[in-house]
Amino acid sequence: IFENAGEDGAVVVSKIAENPSYTFGYNAQTGEYGDLMAQGVIDPVKVVRHALLDAASVAGLLITTEAMVAELPKKETSPPMPSGGGMDF
Repeated sequence: IFENAGEDGAVVVSKIAENPSYTFGYNAQTGEYGDLMAQGVIDPVKVVRHALLDAASVAGLLITTEAMVAELPKKETSPPMPSGGGMDF
């Protein structure tokens, strides 16, 4: 979200980490730091829960699967050899 708002993610995260309040954060709409609960910026529990469940489900499938579909790398062919300039047999 920070990068989509044109901010450097590392700078925003470090400023948020300096504040001990769990409701302190960056409001991407206004570009300000502050108490997100007081500003009305909240993530619904259902959205966060489903995002975590879906990520865990995909990770579990990748770990337990015995085969995976992947694209094979294309072999690069060498260029054709030039003629021998009259010295070919």
